[in-house]
Amino acid sequence: MTRPWVIGITGASGAAYGVRLCRFMLSMGENIHLLITDAGWRVLKEELGWDAAKRQQTIEAQFSEGTGKLEYYPIQDIGGKTASGSFLTKGMVIVPCSMGTLAAIANGASDNLLERTADVMLKEGRKLILVPRETPLHAIHLENMLKLSRMGVRIVPAMPAFYQGPQSMDDMIDFMVGKLLDSMEIEHQMYKRWGMSNDNEQSGDSNRPH
Repeated sequence: MTRPWVIGITGASGAAYGVRLCRFMLSMGENIHLLITDAGWRVLKEELGWDAAKRQQTIEAQFSEGTGKLEYYPIQDIGGKTASGSFLTKGMVIVPCSMGTLAAIANGASDNLLERTADVMLKEGRKLILVPRETPLHAIHLENMLKLSRMGVRIVPAMPAFYQGPQSMDDMIDFMVGKLLDSMEIEHQMYKRWGMSNDNEQSGDSNRPH
């Protein structure tokens, strides 16, 4: 059985990053277990216009394409599969990751399924990748990120670059998603890499999910 990835979406701005990552992975045949906090649903509603009142139906409508399978869990379902280390996964990405969620993970809190699942990744030694989206940062934010980094957590801040010549917001989102896929060791063509020639340019247009 192919191990799935766990994707978490929290209440930080930048919900489009998490949505784009899920759609790309499903298009590549990857299986996903999706966790969204209540604050994450609010951001999905405010930034992308999602219907947060009908969560299961909204998930089914938004992720209906691709050969991969997606399983969604209510955030308070503390008995969900991902809450146990005996349930094998490839790892977890939290994108975007709020500073509240990051602090909870750094201090071993498990007040919901997302936090518990992140704790499982730490105790089982699996990949855990966090995408914080906050500015400016104060000392507690930085100390929590340093603490997690020293434990092997990959911190990938939502910092789009410009050397690839983005022409749209989609290009900037794709760049960040591509950086995540690099950390996940998943091949992609989401953005033009530094040093690539025009002959073998990786623009991402042929592999961009919508």
